[in-house]
Amino acid sequence: MENLDKCIHCHKCRDNCDFLSKYGIDICDTSRLRKLAYHCFLCGKCTQVCPVGIDGREIIMGMRRERASSDEHAQIEETYKGLIGEKRNYRFRNWKSVTSGSIFFPGCNFPSMYPKTNSVLSKLFAEHGIGTVYECCGKPIAELGLADDEEMIINGIRERLKAASVTEIVTACPNCRDFFGDRLGVKVISVYEKLTELGAGKKISGDVELYMPCPDREKKLWVKEMSPFIEGEIIINDSAQCCGLGGSAMVHEKDIADGFVTKLSNSAENRIFTYCASCAGRFRRKGLKEADHILPFIMGTDEQPDTLKSYLNRVMTKIK
Repeated sequence: MENLDKCIHCHKCRDNCDFLSKYGIDICDTSRLRKLAYHCFLCGKCTQVCPVGIDGREIIMGMRRERASSDEHAQIEETYKGLIGEKRNYRFRNWKSVTSGSIFFPGCNFPSMYPKTNSVLSKLFAEHGIGTVYECCGKPIAELGLADDEEMIINGIRERLKAASVTEIVTACPNCRDFFGDRLGVKVISVYEKLTELGAGKKISGDVELYMPCPDREKKLWVKEMSPFIEGEIIINDSAQCCGLGGSAMVHEKDIADGFVTKLSNSAENRIFTYCASCAGRFRRKGLKEADHILPFIMGTDEQPDTLKSYLNRVMTKIK
């Protein structure tokens, strides 16, 4: 676990995190925090503001792994049985169109929320010899602290990639890309990089107010890679520390999760764009009607998130 002796008790983590603030604790209060490990949104805000570089997210993950490997395992399985049942051995896995070289990996939620745009992208990539595979990256399972299942998922994906001689994964989800990192032994890039390479996609005129999903806030890779498609200025809106779905914490902290959306709604001066389908769907479900994923606009579909049939759309990926 992270070395907490470095903590200088400045309380910046607590002051900048709605979860820590609610319970009046800092990231170094391990005895209390361990009991609340599954209440954390794993957004990384505490790490971002820590002046001595303590990785609060890794502290929480360590606690979750400990609890998941203890006699609490059955309770965790019961609490998150829906998520685990779908994603431990991804129910809608489909590698029928896998190709050697590059593949398009849209993840779970983008095809769920944006089936039309996903089909346009899949068709475009197919024209360039890039097949589409439907798979869960494993991050939702990993964030529950289920380490053995996490390794099983990663090893399975790695084996399928090797069997098909895949050398590059084109991701539509920042969570997938961040979670994969260099663990698969292949190059992992964003859909915006590949669209730029292919000379595809249209530019968005004017300024864009952008909400960055959690995994891209430190490096801002996706912001840089989508910038060729935005003619105006990119204005970052960081009023909400998470969309509310992070770490599956909403099960325990619904009020905090809803509060994130309220903060974003109150601070937005224009239409809010994001590049995470989970974030976009969450914002729309909570009534933020001026929230959109940027990719449908780049691809010319102008598609709105299909929050009513998202699960059915995900089911349909099994038979594409």
